[in-house]
Amino acid sequence: MLIGYSFWGFLGSGVVDTPDGGRSHRRCLVDGLRQAGHEIVFLQPNRDLCDAGLDLSASYRWDVGLPDLDALFLEWRWPIPGRNTTPCGRPGHTCDLHRQAELVTHYTHRLGIPTILWDKDRRLDPADPLRQTSNVTVCEPALHPSPGATTLLFPVADGVLDATDPDELATRHRSTPLVYVGNQYDRDDAFDTFFAPAAAHLPHLVAGKWPDTHRWPGLNFIGRVPFPQVSKIHADALATVLLLPERYAEAGQITQRIFEAVLAGCAPLLPTTIRGAAELVPTNLHVRQATDVRHRVGWLAEITGTSDHAGLIADCLHRLAPFRLSTQLSVLNRLLRHPDLVTP
Repeated sequence: MLIGYSFWGFLGSGVVDTPDGGRSHRRCLVDGLRQAGHEIVFLQPNRDLCDAGLDLSASYRWDVGLPDLDALFLEWRWPIPGRNTTPCGRPGHTCDLHRQAELVTHYTHRLGIPTILWDKDRRLDPADPLRQTSNVTVCEPALHPSPGATTLLFPVADGVLDATDPDELATRHRSTPLVYVGNQYDRDDAFDTFFAPAAAHLPHLVAGKWPDTHRWPGLNFIGRVPFPQVSKIHADALATVLLLPERYAEAGQITQRIFEAVLAGCAPLLPTTIRGAAELVPTNLHVRQATDVRHRVGWLAEITGTSDHAGLIADCLHRLAPFRLSTQLSVLNRLLRHPDLVTP
């Protein structure tokens, strides 16, 4: 099938001063769809070229018109006041929302082609008519998606998982006991409960956009970092905490941070408040409060470099199976060809 793919972000490393968690998995998904026999055309502007100066036009195709398509795939965008809700041409305006509306109007409503709406940020209104539109399938990267939605997790390449060596990861020197990589957005409560009190007693760092840190004056916020540095931070750390906004936690929506950490040998500490996620992380990495985080980090420091450490990393890698690209492609192929066969 020829699939029109709409996303606002990058295939490559992008630029530092923008949030785009999709860089960890978007190209993996696109390449997987192509290897499965589909053709992909990107329908938003080529930000890799325009913003980051990376020319990928020899490998991928962009079209800001309305080409003939067999299906439409949307990484769902939502109104952001002062950015994509302003008139076109205003300083600071981004046209992702206007372009998305054009695509939905033309392809979904006028032509009636199959449309997959991937609500990665859980921003689609529960009452939005698109949820009831017959040619639209809503997907969410959640273990317990909204009623009527289908689970489509952030993918990690099977080959990457299979090639990762837990013994090698366990022998690496790790100088930072505790890290968090990610932006502040709606994470203050989780940060207060699980991270900040533990970090006050441990060498640590927090990377990402945290514009309001007055509640934590003693903590080490280093700001946004280039995307390639994310893996380096995790590779130098014993542990991270999977911090989620409440709207993610209640749906069991684990972000890409889990496999970014595990692939670097950084243990993912899982708050037990995250619905249905217990099987994704070994029991001895579950935490109920910041005191548990401190104890787990202390234990990791004791076993680092040992066979127990390698076994723990191997267990974490094994539990990433639900995120395998092959699994997500199976879901998408059924949706594209036989949407009635996929149930939430």
